[in-house]
Amino acid sequence: MKIVGIGAHPDDVEIFFYGFLAACKARGDDISIGVATDGAAGGDNPGPKLAATRAEETIGALADLASPTLLGLPDGGLVDAAGAREVIAAFLEDCKPDLVVTHAPDDYHPDHRALSHYVTDAVGFTCPILFAETLMGVGFTPEFYVDITPFFAAKQAAIMAHDSQEPERFAAASALMNRYRAAQCNA
Repeated sequence: MKIVGIGAHPDDVEIFFYGFLAACKARGDDISIGVATDGAAGGDNPGPKLAATRAEETIGALADLASPTLLGLPDGGLVDAAGAREVIAAFLEDCKPDLVVTHAPDDYHPDHRALSHYVTDAVGFTCPILFAETLMGVGFTPEFYVDITPFFAAKQAAIMAHDSQEPERFAAASALMNRYRAAQCNA
């Protein structure tokens, strides 16, 4: 199966659905990854240098899954970015996915919400879309649970590869959320 994960920012795939993609890869699925924005606004020193740093971080963090396609759209303004809908649609069309994983339509971050809508529009009825957990589960009710226990250490390492983002906070939030969802499944 051809599975595409597309996150809004460098580090989103790692935080929100790395474990799922790793489980799919382990069973033999073909994985493609897209990162919509350049990440240039996500730090203390926004700009091109930060975007380059974040690109390196995400390429390294995702190396065990796939070489990500960096779409380079503006961070923090995805909803108004000229041509964003077309760039995202072209990426998905090139991938020809059987399944897409992306952010939930009611996510807390405006770039996540915009990407979710662009992906939903681009995919249409060609394949199913799974929506990823929101940070700390705010406003999200899961419909599917996937055991990522064998891949959790790799997920945490991928999150920690994002030195520019104070990754400890995201690693801790991810660990807490994963334990909570496991408890819901009596695991």
